[in-house]
Amino acid sequence: MSTAPLDILALAAHRDDVEQTCGGTLLKMAQRGHRTGILDLTQGEMGTRGSAEERAREAADAAKILGTSWRNALDIPDGRVENTWENRLKVVRVLREQRPRVVILPYWKGRHPDHYTASVLGYEACFLAGLAKLDAGGASVAAGDSPARVTSNVERVSSATPRAGRPQDSRQDAGATALLPHRPFKIIYATLYYDVRPTFVVDITEQFEARFQALMAYKTQFSDQEAGKEIFPARDEIRSRIDAMARFYGMLGGVTYAEPFLQTEVGLVEDLTLIPVKSI
Repeated sequence: MSTAPLDILALAAHRDDVEQTCGGTLLKMAQRGHRTGILDLTQGEMGTRGSAEERAREAADAAKILGTSWRNALDIPDGRVENTWENRLKVVRVLREQRPRVVILPYWKGRHPDHYTASVLGYEACFLAGLAKLDAGGASVAAGDSPARVTSNVERVSSATPRAGRPQDSRQDAGATALLPHRPFKIIYATLYYDVRPTFVVDITEQFEARFQALMAYKTQFSDQEAGKEIFPARDEIRSRIDAMARFYGMLGGVTYAEPFLQTEVGLVEDLTLIPVKSI
């Protein structure tokens, strides 16, 4: 288990989703002294390009660039992320172990079913993680493990046999669990994958270059090759596309580059003179 709780945990369906949607924000938070983490629900084994093992190595390289304190991948099948009780419990265990204050989820609409399912699954897991009587299992995932080892630990947790006589869908034990309850204070949604006006944007002007390098760490995904050439943009176009999107959201916030987010809560303001972004 980590020596200290995470300040921010970004959850996504696939390795490289976080780098595309909120990598600059995670780097900026790490540079400000916050402990950041990434939880990938799948290992990317169904991707057109690259194997799960290759993407695990690339994810580790990208995490170093982003300065993350912790990164793991679960064993949920790629292309079949489902909001099941078992999958929610897998995320609950991570939330209780890492105890993040802020969780970043994908937006709840999108083209890829894994993305919007990950959003709903993540939200419901955040709620369940705070239930004192929910028994999510006692095994832990050690921070700092290699992706392969981390995954095997989680697999052992998910395959554990429920206690005799206890219904699979209503596990509770009068509040005594090996992992203490924890519910994040704030949930925000990374909206880059969907055309929706964000609630706020984060200025990543100083982090843009490193964010781009973190994405380019996925060489199997973003190098020119025959596989998937009708789906993936040519490498020479990737930079301009990422630049254009970051500039668009930066324009909304009055900065050069930014990443977009949405929160469902009403914002709270203490001083009207300190609200950023000019109106006219």
